[in-house]
Amino acid sequence: MARPSWPLFIAAFLSLAVALVSYRFLLLGLDGAFESMAGHLANRRLALLLHVSAAPVALALGVFQFLPKLSARHPGLHRLSGRIYALAVLVGGASGLVLAIGAEGGPVAAAGFGLLAVLWIGITGNAVRLAMQRDIAAHRRWMIRSYALTFAAVTLRIYLPFLIGLGGLDYAQSSIWVAWACWVPNLLLAQWWLTRTASKAARVT
Repeated sequence: MARPSWPLFIAAFLSLAVALVSYRFLLLGLDGAFESMAGHLANRRLALLLHVSAAPVALALGVFQFLPKLSARHPGLHRLSGRIYALAVLVGGASGLVLAIGAEGGPVAAAGFGLLAVLWIGITGNAVRLAMQRDIAAHRRWMIRSYALTFAAVTLRIYLPFLIGLGGLDYAQSSIWVAWACWVPNLLLAQWWLTRTASKAARVT
């Protein structure tokens, strides 16, 4: 069985780093961490608390679902972590959808973050359904799509400093772009990779 490639190691490092850093919001307090968004979050504190608690769990656990040796040697652990991942996506996605309503950046940003939340839940739910039907090959494909959306937490944090620092935009202006840029390229890249690997497999057979 092939060893995980270097992109997976980079993704794992970035995912764990962002997941750990995200919990600073719980340690430092939500008010201080999101002071600039106080107005938007005033009536969404529960949704924010759920989101910053659940989404990092999905981010940290999801990448380990793609380690072939782990799933082969410890299938029970793989299934358990997969269930926790799916639950974290459900909680993180539902709370993210609530936060998307009236998001900084206006309707364009709200639509981007809202669609991300809906697709995140829907695609992950389909991956779970396929696993329950024992269609493992299809399950893996949909999990790749799911984690491409989970990884939006990383790409958002990569793009945002450039938009604010180099682009000279404030957070609200940056949100219009990052609400879409953080996940659409991820999903397209995942689909390209799936199509490419499927074409290679077809040529071999």
